[in-house]
Amino acid sequence: MTTKTTEGPILGQTFIAGLWRENPVFRLLLGMCPTLAVTAAVKPALTMGLSVIFVLVCSNIVVSLMRNLLKPHLRILMFTLTISTFVTIADLFLRAFQPVMSERLGPYVPLIIVNCIIICRAEACASKNGLVVSIVDAVGMGIGFTLALCVLAGVRELLSTGMIFEAKVMPAWFVPWAAMSMPVGAFITLGLLLGLVNKLTKGKS
Repeated sequence: MTTKTTEGPILGQTFIAGLWRENPVFRLLLGMCPTLAVTAAVKPALTMGLSVIFVLVCSNIVVSLMRNLLKPHLRILMFTLTISTFVTIADLFLRAFQPVMSERLGPYVPLIIVNCIIICRAEACASKNGLVVSIVDAVGMGIGFTLALCVLAGVRELLSTGMIFEAKVMPAWFVPWAAMSMPVGAFITLGLLLGLVNKLTKGKS
């Protein structure tokens, strides 16, 4: 009876943690490479985020199912092999159905294999918990990562082009900030957003 009573709140807390309290980008500072590299516009950022969600959910499912069979000296190898399988699926899917976006993202989709977020959730959650908790954790972390990328990309795309999703948003008098589409724009925007998050969460658990 106690398990049924607490299961819902526990799952809810697990999901919410990835969105805010343990957001991979803004709180844990994981996955910085794609965060800086693919956020010049919202479309590639969203595509990367959805790819990470797919890989994260699928790898967490597999790791959770085989958690009782994992040997300490082989677990990282098994995590990597599992993750690489689903990254390959995601990469081939993008090449087949979204070739332009696949080319635009370049090597960053294959590099999901070594994304710290995926390995971290496999080690910290999926290898220690059941299937439902692992899926909820993966979905929460994946959505949190995707939202962070889209917020960062939205700010950069808006200021560098005056558009969002290639739709004009800024008024005619707006002068685009070319630097926001460059690497320096990624660092500046991320730094300001991290400062804002730290300000909002200062003194809170």
